[in-house]
Amino acid sequence: MKTNKTPFLTCIDYTVSNKKFDLQLNSALDMLETIPKPSINELASYYESPEYISHTDSKKSVIDKVYQIVKKYTLNQKLNLLNSFNSESKNLLDVGCGTGDFLAICNTNGWNVVGVEPNENAKDLALKKLDSTSKIYKNLFELETERFDVITLWHVLEHVPELETYILQLKKLLKPDGILIVAVPNYKSFDAQYYKQFWAAFDVPRHLWHFSKNSIQILFSKKQMRVTKILPMKFDAFYVSLLSEKYKTGKSNFLNAFYIGLKSNLKARKKMNYSSLIYVLKSDKNSF
Repeated sequence: MKTNKTPFLTCIDYTVSNKKFDLQLNSALDMLETIPKPSINELASYYESPEYISHTDSKKSVIDKVYQIVKKYTLNQKLNLLNSFNSESKNLLDVGCGTGDFLAICNTNGWNVVGVEPNENAKDLALKKLDSTSKIYKNLFELETERFDVITLWHVLEHVPELETYILQLKKLLKPDGILIVAVPNYKSFDAQYYKQFWAAFDVPRHLWHFSKNSIQILFSKKQMRVTKILPMKFDAFYVSLLSEKYKTGKSNFLNAFYIGLKSNLKARKKMNYSSLIYVLKSDKNSF
């Protein structure tokens, strides 16, 4: 992706290092990039924090508890989305499966599940929730011969260093009629514009890319995949606003976070610019 980039914003890593990172706008893709990007060797160290909740099942803080309550509700929504596809063989790959709650609910509801999770602690927690036939790989590229009816990435694509290579591998692992589900934050949402450098979903440098609706459509169309549906993740506006309030003011201001989350969802309805969006994608038939 060698294109001209322009400065957009400077953010701080509030989770691990307190270092500053720049966001630059790639206008050709309508996408922001985190600069500098940590090397592959450095990247793992930015996830080593008890604050990084998707790698733990922590319920210590109030924010942890809110996260776990919301997660339980959204798991059923995600399962309903999968079941709406009427897949015969029901083979699922969940990339970035974390501690395995989504895999577990799918597993108990008739899906044959495989996961990808590079974090060893999260992977161990996940395996305890699954049946003995389920596998979790460390790397997406370890899968070579498998083909899946559905592949899901719930807030994962923004973490991937080699973006275009990764998209090609996802496409390769899909069956010809398979469905790819990608959920990512939307930097054009109202809560992103309100909180600016304090917006928790920028999450530098763990989030290497920051997407808009345009950027997802452009990136995947280059690999002969098309967006067939876009769905909102309305709870994300509230949770992200709660974290953003903490970064901005040093405390969890529930009332203001709720107000901004609600305002963001209301403003999003017309142009579908919710805090996070789910993209349902399929491969073009003539691309196989």
